[in-house]
Amino acid sequence: MCTEHVCRAGGKLVTRRAAVTGGAALAASGVAAALSRPSAAAAISPAGPAAARHGLIDLTHPLTTTFPVYSLGEEPVRRTVTTIEDDGYYMQRWRLYEHTGTHVDAPVHFSAGGRYATELTVEELRAPAAVIDISRRAARDPDTVVTVDDLRAYERRHGRIPRRAAVLMHSGWADKVHDPDAYRGVDEDGNLHFPGFGAEACEWLVHQRGVGCVGVDTLSTDRGLSTTFAVHLVLAEADRYGLENLAGLGCLPPSGARITVGLIPLEKGSGGPARVVARW
Repeated sequence: MCTEHVCRAGGKLVTRRAAVTGGAALAASGVAAALSRPSAAAAISPAGPAAARHGLIDLTHPLTTTFPVYSLGEEPVRRTVTTIEDDGYYMQRWRLYEHTGTHVDAPVHFSAGGRYATELTVEELRAPAAVIDISRRAARDPDTVVTVDDLRAYERRHGRIPRRAAVLMHSGWADKVHDPDAYRGVDEDGNLHFPGFGAEACEWLVHQRGVGCVGVDTLSTDRGLSTTFAVHLVLAEADRYGLENLAGLGCLPPSGARITVGLIPLEKGSGGPARVVARW
């Protein structure tokens, strides 16, 4: 079910037809403006998934100083450094870790010889999307993972996962993003509880299907209880990248969409913040 924010312009879902009929002006200004405006929480088309059958959806959470972080103490900090009133222009200074908000994990994040963010190619950052929905199970069990059985079940219904695809876990966790404790799933002992991919499933995707990346709507491609970060290691060793803290996955069709990852090419970056958009 589509329960997360989607890209909107003038209060309407930005559809493929609107993008085409709007021509160059819409492409240059309307869509760009819609993608740059932070939307209210759960700003959904009233018609739900039917209205989003052909559309453009923002899979990015707005980056705020209160966005949940994996480890306490990594919260973003910002301050205003110039104002229009005093300086003639407005500007902020941010302090944040590379793996904050909606972001990419480059291979070098877990592999000393892996590629930096700047070395990921444009071709890799555009990919067909396969959405694996485990939201019902995750609602009952926050420690659940995507399994090989889930992937085989997906293929029976939607066809073979394409080579170089982005395989995205929809757990429903994005709905918790405004409550950091709930999003982190922290218990009284400080352990984290949220879903992720299983290492076996990730191995299968990389070696049996040749996927380009895996993505999640949680803080980590590994589940919260992981202490070995096996999924991160599988991806890094296979020279693949990960996507974390995605939004809007409940609005995507299981297959048929393509994502574009607008990764900031930070010098020697282990990853970095990204604007992720899906279209179909």
